[in-house]
Amino acid sequence: MGIFVSRMWRRASGATECKIVIVGLNNAGKTTVLYNLHLGQVVLTQPTIGSNVETVKHENITFQVWDLGGQENLRANWSTYFEETDAIVFVVDSNDQDNLVLAKMELFNVVLQEDLKHACLLVLANKQDIQGCRNAGEIAQDLSLHTIRTHEWQIQSCCALTGEGLREGLGWIAERVRAKGSNIANQAPAAGNATSSVSSSAGGSAAAAQK
Repeated sequence: MGIFVSRMWRRASGATECKIVIVGLNNAGKTTVLYNLHLGQVVLTQPTIGSNVETVKHENITFQVWDLGGQENLRANWSTYFEETDAIVFVVDSNDQDNLVLAKMELFNVVLQEDLKHACLLVLANKQDIQGCRNAGEIAQDLSLHTIRTHEWQIQSCCALTGEGLREGLGWIAERVRAKGSNIANQAPAAGNATSSVSSSAGGSAAAAQK
């Protein structure tokens, strides 16, 4: 709790660093998301073994963005990267209906992690360029996002290949980071109130932009 308050206070006072962790099943498009945000272009990727990390700047915030491998044998290691994470990005292949139940299970395993109790959640409904894929509203229902009461969440339709929707999602994270920093600053004389202020924030919204 002390580390969290200290980081939020520094951010409210002008510090602009933020840690994001990208997770999701293999082949969801996580690495493509990372490098489109980092370079603004598509790069040839291989299945991630371990992690990739890059720096992304957006709206005067420097994001340290971690992309974690999604293969079954790697998911158990995700939690080792969660300490001091400000936002979790869960990428879903909107065209892979067969694995949506598994994606939901992994998502709920993530939001239950103690190290992520103060993190906001952005779900990216990726591959919206594929005809017949499920839209963001349908993905929200498939994942039962409406049942998540412990984290602020947002679902954003996107196409990692073109970059459509990615900056909008990052902008939402930037808003949440600033809001949390502001809450901590306003309550600084009574730091004990910071926990209830943050943990009482809940809910979410179904896609800000859908095709």
